[in-house]
Amino acid sequence: MNLDDFLLLGQDAIITAVLVSSPILVLGLVAGLAVSIFQAATQINDAALAFIPKILSAVVGLVFFGHFMIIRIATFTTNAYELIARIGVNP
Repeated sequence: MNLDDFLLLGQDAIITAVLVSSPILVLGLVAGLAVSIFQAATQINDAALAFIPKILSAVVGLVFFGHFMIIRIATFTTNAYELIARIGVNP
């Protein structure tokens, strides 16, 4: 066990966090942009009009990308536990 293993684990953690969070964030961004354009075009400024589409897009994103997210998180967790086990065997 050396520093390279820890750096690899940290790098994998950051990549996993970005890959897992990006589908929901992108869908929320697109929904927010679409609502903002609609509000600017119609001059309707309602807080619920901006909030509800973002929540719906997040739910749709979880439905479509949830399986990918769970697989990615499970893979990272398995790799982290294997690294922990190697630390215990070879201190």
